[in-house]
Amino acid sequence: MTNNENKNHKTPVGAPFRPAFPVRSLADIHRLEETPLEQALTVRSTYEIFRNAGLAFGGKTALTFLRTGNPADEPIRWSYAELLARIHQTANMLHALGVGPDDAVAVLLPGCLEYHLALWGGEAAGIVQPLNPLLTDEKLVALMTAGRAKVLIAYGSDAESGMWSKAMRLRGQVPTLTTVLRVAPHDEVPGTAGTLPGAGSDSATALPGVAEFDVLRAAQPSDRLVSGRDIAPTDIAAYFHTGGTTGAPKLARHSHGAQVFTAWASVQVAGMNENGISINGYPLFHVAGVLPASLSALSAGVEVIIPTPSLLRNKEVLANYWKLVEKYRPTSLSAVPTVLAALANVPLDGADISSITYCRTGAAVLAPELAARFERLFGLHVHESLGMTEMAGISTITPPGVDGPAGCVGFRLPYMQMRVVALDENGNASDHEVAPGEIGMVLFKSPNLFSGFVDPADNAKAFTTDGWLATGDLGWIDSQERLNLTGRSKDLIIRSGHNIDPKTIEDALGAHPAVQLCAAVGAPDAYAGELPVIFATLVPGASATEEELLAFTAARVDEAPARPKWVSVIGAMPMTNVGKIYKPELRAMAALQVVNATVAAACAELGVPETALPVVKTEGESLVRVQIDSAAAGSLAAPLQERLQKALEPLPFKTRIAAQ
Repeated sequence: MTNNENKNHKTPVGAPFRPAFPVRSLADIHRLEETPLEQALTVRSTYEIFRNAGLAFGGKTALTFLRTGNPADEPIRWSYAELLARIHQTANMLHALGVGPDDAVAVLLPGCLEYHLALWGGEAAGIVQPLNPLLTDEKLVALMTAGRAKVLIAYGSDAESGMWSKAMRLRGQVPTLTTVLRVAPHDEVPGTAGTLPGAGSDSATALPGVAEFDVLRAAQPSDRLVSGRDIAPTDIAAYFHTGGTTGAPKLARHSHGAQVFTAWASVQVAGMNENGISINGYPLFHVAGVLPASLSALSAGVEVIIPTPSLLRNKEVLANYWKLVEKYRPTSLSAVPTVLAALANVPLDGADISSITYCRTGAAVLAPELAARFERLFGLHVHESLGMTEMAGISTITPPGVDGPAGCVGFRLPYMQMRVVALDENGNASDHEVAPGEIGMVLFKSPNLFSGFVDPADNAKAFTTDGWLATGDLGWIDSQERLNLTGRSKDLIIRSGHNIDPKTIEDALGAHPAVQLCAAVGAPDAYAGELPVIFATLVPGASATEEELLAFTAARVDEAPARPKWVSVIGAMPMTNVGKIYKPELRAMAALQVVNATVAAACAELGVPETALPVVKTEGESLVRVQIDSAAAGSLAAPLQERLQKALEPLPFKTRIAAQ
């Protein structure tokens, strides 16, 4: 395509998204920007994406659901035309249940075909609210109440995270809820579910009524939106929650325009087209699984494979992953670094994986050793991207054909602005932009920027005073104007006022051949505030002592203050349910070790017998409790408590000492 042709290029009404040309440099991003955005992107809603794709691709497979992780088992497939018809039915069902453009439809489902009906039918009728099923009932109630959820679509079985029991508990606790729709598991024999607790509104108990999702859906027209709704780009499409594992989750609002832009820009930069096949193992309550991995792919005619309800948590799927690749011939592989590390332990056993031409990761910074191991074992270079909830799932992409070092997350999207600024004394974004190559906090303005949180009070920390999104990510711009990440500002280890990047330590230890995963955190210290320490898991079958790993790391960390004080080998790395290493738990574990050492020293000095040693345990992620058995310690109980209070008080971590 010539420059002149590109200037006149725009997406015809009714057409799916197609890449204008391969993107290999920032010059190509600029070339895309020569066409005004309003001409390049005319699609106004996610519903329009599926209408266009359904008409364009018809009988081509859109979704493939794997019943099990056994490559010999036959999957369930839906075509693009079938997907569009079912989205129409779902939207019409929700409309009949009273869902309007300002009403939320909460979703509590595992990986399944119906999730796509809940997502895209929910957005066509109202506002979809995907929920993390591993959150507590209390947090789920708070989220649904804040979103004013009118309908809950839930999995009709407890086989996946106890979802149906959870839905029944939530049923009476959300004031705005009127209906619970039960999604039958794919292998359920019709008629075996039993009587549901209520049909329509349950007047006897004043609880929301419960109905079968597929029964109500099948009764609706499949060729149109009965509501006749004209969805505007500024209409809110979804509420995605951020956080929840470390505190009260916040509800981020996505407009249709933001999600559509994410899909269009992903297609342009990553070069997605109808010849593509992908395995989407990301949870569908998370933006990565919903937007870059699903909406973007489906907007371009890609076949998306859902690997069982448990996705990549399914051990059979992981064990057979390369055999599944050989059978289904995906053209791309996408997974978080911790899943890539697990796949690195799965031998090919002769499987033909030559169909994969693009390997991609995100959610956490890729360790150089893992990147090298993956390329060495499978011949696949891992391309990194950056995405976040507040940017509708994607911010930067390393496209096919562009190989960057580990930590390089690629080019900004077209029509996006990106800055890197210095941190202020509190670790927040300043207004001072750093020079290329210098590390600072990454800021964005973009067409896919979210529409703010549901609670306006949550917006203050999200934006700078001049309206840029403060990501909390630390990074730098290289000579090709690609973004390179080093970590998160909240994960910096601050030793006597000195900022230590944990990635420096993690890259050093990660190079040890016996190390599977590792993560550095700050352990509380009475004098320095924090001291660097590191936790590690080992490759199955490998062995290494903590002393050996500590010496190995220290030899590869040039800066003396950044050398870890100790290495702790643990059986399993704590994870969030989207596969990120969960550092708050590691920080609590580090604090526990520090308190244990302090207690042991005090007991040794006072001669406390082993039978009277205090019990030390964490409570949550911010408190360590020391329990002294007064009867066992006898006359030593009081001086021990006094000694411990004096020793533990200076620690920048909550400790509670009690004697009984």
